[in-house]
Amino acid sequence: MDGYGSDFAAGGSGGKMDTGVIMEQVKVQIAVANAQELLQRMTDKCFKKCIGKPGSTLDNSEQKCIAMCMDRYMDAWNTVSRTYNSRLQRERAHM
Repeated sequence: MDGYGSDFAAGGSGGKMDTGVIMEQVKVQIAVANAQELLQRMTDKCFKKCIGKPGSTLDNSEQKCIAMCMDRYMDAWNTVSRTYNSRLQRERAHM
């Protein structure tokens, strides 16, 4: 089993699934999927931008380009994420 099935099967309360536990597991799975998607998109974009002719090694300029591209991508993603989260918090406060 992958760890999740055993929690569901055990149930803890007479076979009933704990909604809170399930919600936390779903949140973790979503976070992992989002991180994987972020990494994949960043890899694709930076590879296309920085690697002209793929080979067995990266030259110095390709290594620098990849590093800078990934740094900029993560900085931009973090900025968007913080802005989005603060907007959500403001909207929730007005409800």
